[in-house]
Amino acid sequence: MTTTERAASQRIRVLIVDDQALVRRGLALMLSLEPDMEVLGEAGDGMEAVEMARRLRPDVVLMDLHMPRKGGVAATREITAALPQTRVLVLTTLEAEQSVFDALRAGALAYLLKDATEAEVLEGIRAVHRGESRLTPQVARKVLDQFRRLSELAPKPQYRPPVEDDPVASLNDKETKVLQLIAEGKSNKQIAGLLFLAEGTVKNYVSRIMEKLHAGSRTELAVMALRQRRVE
Repeated sequence: MTTTERAASQRIRVLIVDDQALVRRGLALMLSLEPDMEVLGEAGDGMEAVEMARRLRPDVVLMDLHMPRKGGVAATREITAALPQTRVLVLTTLEAEQSVFDALRAGALAYLLKDATEAEVLEGIRAVHRGESRLTPQVARKVLDQFRRLSELAPKPQYRPPVEDDPVASLNDKETKVLQLIAEGKSNKQIAGLLFLAEGTVKNYVSRIMEKLHAGSRTELAVMALRQRRVE
């Protein structure tokens, strides 16, 4: 395999889904300038997105939510169920809490608003391809606020010491600190700076924590950390 062929095989293969042709073309042009990305195709609605994803098997799907025929939430649910290796990054104008929660429950790993910068979108695609989650600050705040409200509504649990079958209790001090920072929406790079670790070391910690807690994404880790705070 030549160097060119090897580079092409390592590109992040992206499917763009948006009902506005101008938006699709703009995103496609932006991604085409990145040496590590390749645009496989463009879909104008959820039904077309599901069909193209099944056929092209992209690494990442850039998904709008409000579209004709089939919306982005339903399309995300079908794509993630049929193609576990395909990651969905929602890119939309909708920031209502219900839209956020519906998309995350459907399997989206990231939720960005269309006022995000080019750098944020590109880093979001790379992060999702690595299996990481990304939320814009506005969206992350909504998620955390919702958990706080649920915490306030829930009856105050009685204190109980950690037991061995509590997966979070199995983490050591450093892993617990990393988990807490993940819950605060910090990236691996930010965690590395705060804990004076190499970024590669943080990635190893995150992988080990996900394995211990049987979590499939950073979003799940954040949820577990917030639940743990409620019982402390």
